[in-house]
Amino acid sequence: MMQRNRFSDKTLQTIVGNLLRYGVWLALSVGAVGGIIYLLRHGHEPAQYSSFIENDRHIGQLIKEIITGIKVGSGRAIIFSGIILLFLTPAARLVLSFFSFMIEKDYLYVTITLIVMMIIGISISLGYGH
Repeated sequence: MMQRNRFSDKTLQTIVGNLLRYGVWLALSVGAVGGIIYLLRHGHEPAQYSSFIENDRHIGQLIKEIITGIKVGSGRAIIFSGIILLFLTPAARLVLSFFSFMIEKDYLYVTITLIVMMIIGISISLGYGH
């Protein structure tokens, strides 16, 4: 008897669970490392809360600044990359759901997932660029 190794819902749930679990732990670890680096370099400086400076930048520019900051070991950039990882973890779950619905040929949920991904993409691009 030939046994086929099929991709099942339980396998997908296991993958999604691990993705969310390890994604959150990775994001928290990166943020903690960035926080430690930031405190070691700037922990003695007084905090300035008297004025608020809005950073109105495009998402592409922001990502470029984060990559540049990580290259030089900026604690702030590493913290921000942890925040982005935390945001991308459920987004990766959405992409994984899209492919699982494609494998199952459940085109209603493929369409719904695509609409949600488009809404998130538009929100990200419009949220930073005015």
